[in-house]
Amino acid sequence: FVPEHHIVVLKASNIVGSLDDVWPLMRKRKIFPRAVNFITGPSRTGDIEQTLFLGAHGPRSHQILILDDA
Repeated sequence: FVPEHHIVVLKASNIVGSLDDVWPLMRKRKIFPRAVNFITGPSRTGDIEQTLFLGAHGPRSHQILILDDA
């Protein structure tokens, strides 16, 4: 099952400068999962009759809500 819309809610303090900064933060908080998936946007394919189709293998949309820590 893949949802049609992927919504991420995170605190501004959880945003780091690079991917290399993520791993120590996760280890420190002891929340290191078995698998990590990176979603950079909706999937795209042009295989179907040479027509661009969004969301063939993942969500059609991706929203990120950043919460203020104050």
